[in-house]
Amino acid sequence: MSLKLMYITNRPDVAAIAEKSGVDRIFVDMEYIGKQERQGGMDTVQSHHTIDDIKSIKKTLSTAQVMVRVNPIHNATADYCSSAEEIDDAINAGADILMLPYFKTADEVREFVRLVAGRAKTLPLVETREAAEQIDQILEIEGVDEIYVGLNDLSLSMGKGFMFNLLSDGTVEALCEKFKKKGIPFGFGGIAALGKGMLPAEYVIREHYRLGSGCVILSRSFCNTELIDDIAEVEKIFTHGVAAIRQLEKECVKQDLSYFLENQKEVAKRINLISEK
Repeated sequence: MSLKLMYITNRPDVAAIAEKSGVDRIFVDMEYIGKQERQGGMDTVQSHHTIDDIKSIKKTLSTAQVMVRVNPIHNATADYCSSAEEIDDAINAGADILMLPYFKTADEVREFVRLVAGRAKTLPLVETREAAEQIDQILEIEGVDEIYVGLNDLSLSMGKGFMFNLLSDGTVEALCEKFKKKGIPFGFGGIAALGKGMLPAEYVIREHYRLGSGCVILSRSFCNTELIDDIAEVEKIFTHGVAAIRQLEKECVKQDLSYFLENQKEVAKRINLISEK
């Protein structure tokens, strides 16, 4: 089965292009609480999309799902609504899947599931050391539909110098094994286009197949629309980029274990070289 590809945008024109190219989920990112503080100085996406963005993206799509990252569980403030209100508004605006970021306890996930109440799919994002340590309790919570490992923040939380260290040191594999045993679909990290990125996407995709992952985010470096004014160029990037990924996947499904073990060795070698710089 092909990986479900996800792309973050609040632009309907880009969402339509992504869907047409074969992207499965358009990712509206409402998270902002605490994000600047923990990722300050990092070249990461901090979108702070809105409920109106969910509505406009939903109207644009015909086949792709709308995935929304809400904020961590929080109470209402003078400036922003509570988690209960935010989740209700996101679902009413058309969210098919809700992602909970930066939680540290099973109780936060349990509250998230309770607030969603079966009205959308739930997808906790494991990106803190505490969440990884409590993963067994989290996976026992009824109503967790999928789970995702966020390498950026999890690597920060674990004191790693490079986010893909978690791939070579066994952290991601250990988590994936637990997900598989519970029968919960999962994904991790993000990828650029094939041949691009500090760790080129083809190596990461083969690791997704080895580990049994079902989804991955197309990173900003796959197509950074902030740097591209020509919408035709955006369409070209998506059309060729997604097609190349799908072609690699056709190769992956034909391979035996030795193919993936050789790739795993190469991944570890490349990560070590990057970490040493």
